[in-house]
Amino acid sequence: MSLPTGPRHGTDAAERRQTIAFWANCGNPTILRRVPAVTSLSITLSAALGALVVVLGVLLLVALRRSSRRADERVSEVVDTLEKRMDELATELAGAVARAEAESRRSRFLGEIAGSIDLDEVVTRTLEAAAEVTGADAALLCLEGRGDSEAILAGHALASDGATPISGPPDGSKARAVHVSYSYAQEEPDQIHHGLGVPLENAGTISVYSRTAARSFGAEEARQLASLVERATPALGNAQEFREARQLADLDALTGLHNRRYFHETLARECARAHRYNRHLALIVFDLDDFKDVNDRIGHLGGDAVLAEAAERVRSVVRSADIPCRVGGDEFAVIMPESGIEPAEQLFGRLQGVISGRPIGAAGRLHISAGVAELKPEDDSVSFFERADQALYRAKDAGKNRSFVADNHAVA
Repeated sequence: MSLPTGPRHGTDAAERRQTIAFWANCGNPTILRRVPAVTSLSITLSAALGALVVVLGVLLLVALRRSSRRADERVSEVVDTLEKRMDELATELAGAVARAEAESRRSRFLGEIAGSIDLDEVVTRTLEAAAEVTGADAALLCLEGRGDSEAILAGHALASDGATPISGPPDGSKARAVHVSYSYAQEEPDQIHHGLGVPLENAGTISVYSRTAARSFGAEEARQLASLVERATPALGNAQEFREARQLADLDALTGLHNRRYFHETLARECARAHRYNRHLALIVFDLDDFKDVNDRIGHLGGDAVLAEAAERVRSVVRSADIPCRVGGDEFAVIMPESGIEPAEQLFGRLQGVISGRPIGAAGRLHISAGVAELKPEDDSVSFFERADQALYRAKDAGKNRSFVADNHAVA
């Protein structure tokens, strides 16, 4: 009886192959030569797998590097974009700050203009605001007089004496703005090259000027100046009305000269200005010699007529910058800004000539005596006036019809 065979009984073909291989190892040379071929194939396969792993590693590394480079490029692009945007935001912010500061200055100027009733102060602030809002180097304001008041011509960084404001078209039509340019045969420093004028609503003109050839005025500057004019016009009109009312209160009803109150207020203001800016200031105090006898001889009404005529003659010889006043009775004074003793003595000579040169009505020929003083560093308005007044009395004591310089000598 034969035994069963197969995998279940452990005697299958694999077991036979193991037995044949054993015997081959013991002496079959043909089977022994197959073993090195299997080993070589294994080595080749291993080397190929290793090479594949290396190639895959290199490819992976290259891919990673390329991916990293692309990521770096993207990061760099993002950083560049952010930097550009930050620069744009910084520029926009700086522009916004500059505009806000300019608007703040403009509002401050406009507030200051509307916050004063003094005409000189309103004019000064208007000129400063005009130069500020347009970036101009200088400004000029021409304000036509109302009624009997004189026109006002004032400048900022520009001498107003002899200055001519920018005018409109020759046909008389009213332009909204006038742009002008100036050319010269020979260039010199501080020459004005461009101008912009805008008419005032209450008769007059405000003009701004540029001393730089490359800096002209455009539509924006014209708009800014027109806006300023719109805001400043009511303030200028109110200040003019206030000055006119004040002038009526400041004038002496008989002579038309400034009265005693105005004299002392103005003298105090001029003394302070002269001390602040180290400027000269002179004062003449004079009266009509023996005027009491005139009143006794022709009466007080006749004496009033003599005072009025004397005042008219005084106005005819003083400078436009001088301030003639009646300080009481037959006593007069002239405040002389930017003047010393010599100009004051020259003015006394003119006063003496115009009053004594021909008769004054029924009073006949009259003479004057005067005291002349120049402001000292230690003076205030009171001591300044007292020195000139004391010099007048010394001239009276010395024989009349002469002037006497305070702390000095007599001038016949």
